[in-house]
Amino acid sequence: MTPTPDAWHDAVLTAALVAIDPSGLGGVALRAGAGPDRERWLALLRAALPAAAPLRRVPHNTGDDGLLGGLDLPATLRVGRPIAQRGVLAEADGGVVLLAMAERVAPTTAARLAMVLDDGMVSLQRDGLALQLPARIGLVLLDEGLAEEERPPTALLDRLAFHVDLRGAAGRMVGPAPGTPATDAVTIAAARSRLATVQVASEFVEALCAAAMALGIASMRAPILALRAAAAMAALAGRVAVTAEDAAAAARLVLAPRATILPEAVPPDTTDPQQAEAPQADQHQSDPQQSDPARPDPAQSEPPETEPPGQPESAAETAADRPLVDIVLQAARAVLPADVLAHLRPAGSPGRPPARARSVGRAGAQQRSLRRGRPIGAQAGELRAGARLHLVETLKAAAPWQLLRGAPRGERIRLAVRRSDFRIVRFRHRSETLMIFAVDASGSSALHRLAEAKGAIELLLANCYVRRDKVALIAFRGRGADLLLAPTGALARAKRCLAGLPGGGGTPLAAGLDAAAVLADAAWRKGQTPVLTVLTDGRANVASDGSSDRVRAEADAIAAARRIRAAGFAVLLVDTAPRPDERTRRLGVELGASYLPLPRADAASLSQAVRAAARPAAASRPPGAARTI
Repeated sequence: MTPTPDAWHDAVLTAALVAIDPSGLGGVALRAGAGPDRERWLALLRAALPAAAPLRRVPHNTGDDGLLGGLDLPATLRVGRPIAQRGVLAEADGGVVLLAMAERVAPTTAARLAMVLDDGMVSLQRDGLALQLPARIGLVLLDEGLAEEERPPTALLDRLAFHVDLRGAAGRMVGPAPGTPATDAVTIAAARSRLATVQVASEFVEALCAAAMALGIASMRAPILALRAAAAMAALAGRVAVTAEDAAAAARLVLAPRATILPEAVPPDTTDPQQAEAPQADQHQSDPQQSDPARPDPAQSEPPETEPPGQPESAAETAADRPLVDIVLQAARAVLPADVLAHLRPAGSPGRPPARARSVGRAGAQQRSLRRGRPIGAQAGELRAGARLHLVETLKAAAPWQLLRGAPRGERIRLAVRRSDFRIVRFRHRSETLMIFAVDASGSSALHRLAEAKGAIELLLANCYVRRDKVALIAFRGRGADLLLAPTGALARAKRCLAGLPGGGGTPLAAGLDAAAVLADAAWRKGQTPVLTVLTDGRANVASDGSSDRVRAEADAIAAARRIRAAGFAVLLVDTAPRPDERTRRLGVELGASYLPLPRADAASLSQAVRAAARPAAASRPPGAARTI
């Protein structure tokens, strides 16, 4: 990425604005890898903050005790009553918190941080504690994501005024852009004391809201944060009221990174009657002193000698006569980079911009367990069925009650623990994924696309091998369906079984779907995550009882599809017909499946489709329409 000095200038200005109003602006989402550029920006922020303002750095996996605070166990055991311990958010009151590796922060941690940003305080209602501690903080998310889809949670990004990307910034540029206010510590301190007196006219509120709408920003927090940024800009420049320049800078720094649509280019302002009549007036008037000053003669390179000293230039007059919303919107549009413009849709075009694809590793759904996996906390429970005792949480539960419990019959004990105090460890792990391939090997399928269907399955099998998924193969032809390959992790065995699959006979589609559903249900009961991949042309002609009745066969297939949809299994339907048929599309709707016509299925699209279908599917997944890929 080519270094951009303007990006670094804006980053320097952003650090100064955050230092002026950290809690009001929320903070910064800083996208940059570990390196000199990021450390230089953090050093600028640290120098701009007041000397007494705390700056705390916390890892992304910090627990509730570290963030919000909790029970001080040693002090509680010593005095026999609950003693609170402040968390890092309460300790950073009036300062800034740096969250490392923010792209990996857990949703629960993001929710707690969002609550603190909204309320400006930490509420403790656990472990026998009921406290409210002030936590007026600014948050800096250190985003080190390598891929575009690796982003911090939206709940946090929406609450932070600035989204700064230092990957294209020129780190050698260490100062603000020419013409911008100074960002030294003395100037920032004066701006901090002046911020409360800055006045904001209603026209700037309307202009920023209109600019947010034109850029496709749905959140109401964005114009509010932009308004606070404009006030901080005015305070930094030593002004007591927000100007159009401040509003334009706020739109550039706050609104532009949030844009989802490309606003139309701002046309030249022709609404002024004097400017609209200027061409006709020029045709009848030859006196240059009576000409419109906003439309100078193109051949005239310098202002007239009769122009009074200190009068603004004609270009400045033209900009001043333009509507305020156009000035603000043009400032935001000017900083949209070319690669972002390619992904934004023009204003007024139908549909939404394409969402970024999620990165998918192991496809198994996350499940909770009491025996294995990653620890995710503790809960009250009994020590049975292999559950593990969480000693620290058990002591925390028992400590506040020691004075009430006392020592039985004068015995001297240090701690009285009862069964109700037991806390057991909770774990979370990813279940094993079973890819079930149900292949139509009937005569019609063999005549048309069976060979290509086998090739498609081989591509999917290779994808399953990379993710260490288990596979099973069901073929339906003739009068019923057969389990050719029981669930296994042997890719070579699956390929041999697939190569020897013959074709011919009728299409018992209902029998194939029922067999796949039975196998999927058995896998779900074992704790696996089943994913069904059905390859068929949809021309069912054999009913569930083996009779050759096309109408009844189609009805049985629809009924079997509805049962699979009600069970909530993830399904990928690959249409192997030479031309996509409406009956197969209807079958996909009844299955709630991702629909993929095989004529459009190359290796890349098949791989993407199976990853999309293999995402964790809960057993209670609501029915949905078929999704065409």
